[in-house]
Amino acid sequence: MSNIFLNINNISKSYGDIQALKDINFSVDEGELFGLIGPDGAGKTTLIRILITMLLPSTGDASINGLDVVKDFKKLRHLIGYMPGTFSLYEDLTVEENLKFFATIFNAKIKDNYHLIKDIYQQIEPFKDRRAGNLSGGMKQKLALSCALIHKPDILFLDEPTTGIDAVSRVELWDMLKKLKEQNLTIIVSTPYMDEAELCDKVAFMQKGEVMEINTPHQIVEDYDTPIYAIKGDSFYNLLLALRKMELTRTAFPFGESIHLTTYEEFNENELNKIICDYSNQKTETKRIKANIEDCFMAKMLKNK
Repeated sequence: MSNIFLNINNISKSYGDIQALKDINFSVDEGELFGLIGPDGAGKTTLIRILITMLLPSTGDASINGLDVVKDFKKLRHLIGYMPGTFSLYEDLTVEENLKFFATIFNAKIKDNYHLIKDIYQQIEPFKDRRAGNLSGGMKQKLALSCALIHKPDILFLDEPTTGIDAVSRVELWDMLKKLKEQNLTIIVSTPYMDEAELCDKVAFMQKGEVMEINTPHQIVEDYDTPIYAIKGDSFYNLLLALRKMELTRTAFPFGESIHLTTYEEFNENELNKIICDYSNQKTETKRIKANIEDCFMAKMLKNK
């Protein structure tokens, strides 16, 4: 039986006439890796800042392990680990000094909680005397994650943790999150990257301050029922323009070396390829495919325009 750890009820947030969040409702189970997925301006950061007690909601309420994020903010701050989107540690302090500082302000001892950060911190420990400002992007993220965990939080919030770091560091960070989840740590992570959405237990698709859908990545893909094809041709740009003009086309978006085409009705691959080839005046390849998580997100965005 699942144990709800984070509960959000009708959270809204406005800045004057601008509504950053509108009636957000969802819950997160204990030990779950939950993703807030959406582009810049979707409201991910605003929501996280409310949940970590840095912002007050305009309406609604939220609780973490039974503690209200407004009324019980002092207690909650000792239970929360937070890693913001931009590097916010002390760049003039060394790696080791930063870690000691964050342990001290939470009245924690590094030796007591070292097991939580061991796999992460060991990768940067050889540089413990280097100033944080002189670290690479990936090493800064590992230090920030270590500092967010050193007081042994019950829930960890990460706001776009892989933005601006290299591909290898992105993979390493997600491997770390999987290991932390195995220790029953509840994790909330926001990201604009659709490939990272697939690594979460459950995701909330967000756009313009609203939640469009909440489900497991697997179920979101399984529920996608629009015919979709991968199209390749001699002239990518001209093919894209041609596809978007065709009456059978629902949507056409570039995806790597191919164009993902959705149609209003199902077609035989060979039949559709001939229609496209004749219309675009170029040689094309057409393959019926299964939608990926990004296809699903794009469909939700267009539906909720």
